[in-house]
Amino acid sequence: MEAATPKPVLILGGGLMGLAIAHQLARRGLAVQVLSRRRSEAAGFVAAGMLAPHAEGLNGPLLELGQRSLERIPAWVAQIEADSGLACGLRRCGIVVPFTNAAERDAYPTASWGTPLNRTGLEREIPGIGPLWQAGLLFLQDGQIDNRRRLMRALERACVGLGVEFQEGSEVLELVRDGNGALAGARLRTAEGEQRQLAAIQAVLTCGAWSGQLLPELPIVPVKGQMLSLQGPRQALERVVFGPGTYLVPREDGLLVVGATSEAEVGFAEGLTPDGQRSLQNGIASLLPAASSWPPMERWWGFRPCTPDEAPLLGKSSIPGLWLAAGHHRNGVLLAAITAELLAGALLGQERDDGLLEAFHWSRFS
Repeated sequence: MEAATPKPVLILGGGLMGLAIAHQLARRGLAVQVLSRRRSEAAGFVAAGMLAPHAEGLNGPLLELGQRSLERIPAWVAQIEADSGLACGLRRCGIVVPFTNAAERDAYPTASWGTPLNRTGLEREIPGIGPLWQAGLLFLQDGQIDNRRRLMRALERACVGLGVEFQEGSEVLELVRDGNGALAGARLRTAEGEQRQLAAIQAVLTCGAWSGQLLPELPIVPVKGQMLSLQGPRQALERVVFGPGTYLVPREDGLLVVGATSEAEVGFAEGLTPDGQRSLQNGIASLLPAASSWPPMERWWGFRPCTPDEAPLLGKSSIPGLWLAAGHHRNGVLLAAITAELLAGALLGQERDDGLLEAFHWSRFS
């Protein structure tokens, strides 16, 4: 008698977090199926790709999580590049955080991790920086990755090569439970409008800002961000500039990614707004005045998944068999490597007993 084919692990959401976890599970030999309504709306396609636990001024367990992920990113990227044959655009370029005075600089939560800069040092690291900024911190250990153009495509190809199945255009409508309340599958609507049910005993919720729609007890809300890009001269800017309210992320080819507004009260309202775009232009003029004359290339928006403490929800959910990897807010790209490692280990019963997952359990809000 033939053995029953094991049910695949369902990844509910095809953004960066879903792809990263699917890739790690497939590398460990599990059958994986990714259900995605529209991957192009995922935050992984929208974000600027900063790897910045220190420049972001994180603290406590979130800083530790970010630092651990930062350490793992080079090996993680090497895996993805080997499995996909595509470069991911990882750059250890360093990030500068500018301040109006030295007192602000020295009070920054992660100041001890950076190199202090005076005005002369700022001008050396960021030629042409605006006159408002008189001090800074250089975090050489922080960097960036070209998530929008490279990382997401490489992850998709790596997953396909490892046998991950994709159901694009499939909207998960409901989580299905058995008589004991454990996960039994998911009911979904296909791209053709048909409703069907997939059986599963394990799934990972990676729906980003939409995660609370499937599990309303999760305190995840969308925070809209508008962004744009400019085409600058090659090597006009080497470091990322992380200013208050605006950041500038230079790619190797001279493209400058500029972000991002933070609009917490607009829900899932799509589209660009004049106020949002004006805010970005003002930020450019303040941080790097010369860039105001560079030609615009693209403008876009997306939705960050935000929790009340701006930290992710990781690990077990209230439904046995359903795992959480959601609510990463501004740090999804940074935290993808460690999230994929921790969740893959937990699903396979190889979770390390160091309390890291426990620190981000959803029950901290219950």
